[in-house]
Amino acid sequence: MNEFFTWAVLATYAGATLATALITELLKNFSFIAKLNTRGVSYLVALIVLLTAGAGLGTLSWGSAGLCVINAVVVALASNGAFDALSMNRK
Repeated sequence: MNEFFTWAVLATYAGATLATALITELLKNFSFIAKLNTRGVSYLVALIVLLTAGAGLGTLSWGSAGLCVINAVVVALASNGAFDALSMNRK
């Protein structure tokens, strides 16, 4: 594998979940974002990841964008759950 992420990987459930978790964790270090609800931030990140992956693959349409709104909920919840599970193990 020559690349960490490809558009095809980001368009998958696992790829979008991992990217969402990583980007959300990075963004939480910024003071203006740290004041926001983390679950809301992760939803927005998931939505952006899914929309850009669709655009990168050339498959983005109004219909697929509508599905991205729903799929972003699933990806964000999975990302949050994975982070919560890892955080519990550290305590």
